[in-house]
Amino acid sequence: MADPAIVKICGIKTPDLLEATIAAGADMVGFMHFMRSPRHVTIEQLADLISQARGRIETCVVLVNPDNSCVAEVAALAPDWIQLHGPETPHRVETIREEAGVQILKAIPIGSAEDVANVAQYVDVADRILVDAKPPKGADRPGGHGGTFDWNLLKALDPSIPFMLSGGLTPDTVAAALRSVGPLGVDVSSGVETAPGVKDKRLVEAFIRNARAAQ
Repeated sequence: MADPAIVKICGIKTPDLLEATIAAGADMVGFMHFMRSPRHVTIEQLADLISQARGRIETCVVLVNPDNSCVAEVAALAPDWIQLHGPETPHRVETIREEAGVQILKAIPIGSAEDVANVAQYVDVADRILVDAKPPKGADRPGGHGGTFDWNLLKALDPSIPFMLSGGLTPDTVAAALRSVGPLGVDVSSGVETAPGVKDKRLVEAFIRNARAAQ
C-alpha cells in the first residue's frame, strides 16, 4: 500500500485559518513571503504562524528569488521547508539550501516538454520538487494563478523522481489529479479561495477530504 499523498495548503495568512487547516488534517501549510502576492505575510506574522504550527504540521515559507538577507531572516524562524518559487538556478538552490540549513522545495513551472526535461537538473539540489502551471504571459508574479497545465506532459518525467503537483487544483479536481498523475503530494492555494488571498475554511476542508477519499 502506497503512502497517502501529502496535502499542502498554501498561502495561509491568519491564525484562525491555520487552526482550521490543521484540524482538517493537512500535512503541510505554506506561507507566502513575497510582497506582490495577495497572500503575503510579514516576517513578524511568519514568526507567529510558524510558532503556532510548530510540532503540529509541517511549515513551508514560499520565497521568490530571495537575496541572502531574506534567506537568513526566514531561516532564523526555523520553518520545516523553504519553497523557492522564482527563476532560481540549480546552483542558487544549492547555495540557499546550504546557507539556510532548511529543506528546500523547488517549484518548477510546466508548460512544455522542455520544462519537464528541466526538472532533472534540480533533483540533487532540492529536497523535493513541486511542478506548477506556468504563469500567464505578462503576470507580475510566479505561480499558476489558478490555471492548470496538461498533466500528460508529466508522462515524460523520469518515474524515479517524486514530485508534488500544483496548478489549478480545486476540491472538485484533486481526486482526478491524484488518480491520473499519481504525485507524491498535492498543493493548493487559489483553488480554496473565494477571492485572491481569501481562503474559505469549507473549501480547505473539502479539498483535504476529497484528496484523502481518492486514495
